[in-house]
Amino acid sequence: MLSVTFFEDRNFQGRSYECMGDCADMHSYMSRCHSCRVESGCWMMYDHPNYMGNQYFFKRGDYADYMSMFGMSNCIRSCRMIPMRENFMGQMYEMMDDCDNCMDRYRMPHCQSCNVMDGHWLMYEQPHYRGRMWHFRPGEYRSFSNMGGMRFMSMRRIMDSWY
Repeated sequence: MLSVTFFEDRNFQGRSYECMGDCADMHSYMSRCHSCRVESGCWMMYDHPNYMGNQYFFKRGDYADYMSMFGMSNCIRSCRMIPMRENFMGQMYEMMDDCDNCMDRYRMPHCQSCNVMDGHWLMYEQPHYRGRMWHFRPGEYRSFSNMGGMRFMSMRRIMDSWY
């Protein structure tokens, strides 16, 4: 599970807020944020609410005074996690039936690896089974970037039999 802990003051002092996902406005949790500890994952931090303003990349580590480290003039006001997708990392969903739109159903903008446990599947690059398609049979597909950078947004199981 990805997580980052924000602190009101420098050097991990003051009130804290542990975040495990996207946060559009940290003001509801704390009035200011001047240090953070990224426990796991990679995060994009913004100096304005709603993922606006300047953005800063944070990876695992301690940031006792990130404002002076990055030359920021304003503290963090919103953050987004950057999911690690390749090699079966990041968010995972088990699918057993057709999915006409991965974003609508799972809030997953795209997938970078999969493990087909059973059956044969057609993966489409666009929602509603449109665009280029790829056939997947049982097996591990650890990195789509190594397979030509494919990405898919919908999938359907092949159920027809030609015997």
